[in-house]
Amino acid sequence: MEKLFKLKEKGSDVKTEILAGITTFLAMAYILGVNPSILSASGMSPTAVFTATAIASGFASILMGIVANYPVALAPGMGVNALFAYTVCGAMGYSWQAALAAVFISGVIFVLISVTGIRKAIINAIPVQMKFAIGAGIGFFIAFIGFKNAGIIVSNEATFVGIGNLAQPAVLLALFGLLVTIALVVKKVPAAVFVGMVVTAIVGVILGFMGMEGMPVISQVASFNFDFSAAGQFANGFAELFASPFQAIVILFSFLFVDFFDTAGTLISIGNSIGLVNKKGELENGERALLSDAIGTVAGAALGTSTVTSFVESTSGVGVGGRTGLTAVTTGVLFLLATIFSPFILSIATNAVTAPALIVVGIMMAQQLGNIEWKDMVIAAAAFTTVIMMVLMYSISDGIACGFIIYSIGMLAAGRSKELNPIIYALDVLFIIYFISLCI
Repeated sequence: MEKLFKLKEKGSDVKTEILAGITTFLAMAYILGVNPSILSASGMSPTAVFTATAIASGFASILMGIVANYPVALAPGMGVNALFAYTVCGAMGYSWQAALAAVFISGVIFVLISVTGIRKAIINAIPVQMKFAIGAGIGFFIAFIGFKNAGIIVSNEATFVGIGNLAQPAVLLALFGLLVTIALVVKKVPAAVFVGMVVTAIVGVILGFMGMEGMPVISQVASFNFDFSAAGQFANGFAELFASPFQAIVILFSFLFVDFFDTAGTLISIGNSIGLVNKKGELENGERALLSDAIGTVAGAALGTSTVTSFVESTSGVGVGGRTGLTAVTTGVLFLLATIFSPFILSIATNAVTAPALIVVGIMMAQQLGNIEWKDMVIAAAAFTTVIMMVLMYSISDGIACGFIIYSIGMLAAGRSKELNPIIYALDVLFIIYFISLCI
């Protein structure tokens, strides 16, 4: 363990890493239910998607932990799965086999640009101040997800968002969990976020808020039959995908864009918080992390699921103390076990239990705002835009794109063009093309 994960060097231990891995898994477990629900809209079998989701997530997370030694778990990404089901297969009319072919090709492209170092060079070109903004923005983003999942914040036709029904048992449980977790963090209780989740889950079971009502664990274990009917089906979609070359390019670009910057944002924010970003703003072992992420996407497409990406919910495990790849390996193993224990796990990992963890970790990540040079108007405008657009657009990648465009315009207006890395100009062009493609 010590030789593989360098626990002492990272200031951690096996117990802390395992607790962090469990916490990350509980924060991510919803994907096991949500991904089959979303992808079934494309005509895919929910059981096949569940099998692919669990195995791809387990494999990719373990790979990330062993190869890159990052406490980052992976799973089919939210947002990109909706792009797969509702845009590619829905509005554009492609079959799910063709959509899987597009995901597979995007994964192969990611492998190539990761091996050649292009992907790492792009991430390292991001200015340090923007890295802080991205990290803080993701903090606000996951906190918003937490408030939304808990039902504390809901949609409102008059004001877009508003306060939820605080009288609902699940909302009350989430509020209780939030207050308990904040108190534990303030008291500096070891593994406070995880302890808060456990306390919340226990209270939920006792009060019957989570549908278990004291049922024996054995009755929650499924006799699950693995469904590999979607595995390898991507190979049947190439001809359909490239029947219209222009549309194929648009689809591939969309998958590449969303995955690239969602992953970049997650790795940067976590890297900043645990010291994996050096003084030059470069990610330690960044190429290994990016390669693991890319291989995860290829494996996911081969198994039969949408783009696998680094999950921002990994920050919940980091908040518990996860610092090494053992955290990701633990999460990966739990994903593999989830194929057997899925009903029990999903009943425990309810929104009421995981939402407080996301909110508190969001608070911790938002502290990176203090490192931003707010007196510099160029930096302030770009950072503010990045943070607020992540939340309002409900997209990490879109928030990063808006922030970069503002950053470049501000630097040019201030006569500081020499400070801009040429890669930033290329990114701005890609961002603009991406936004234009959304309007086509």
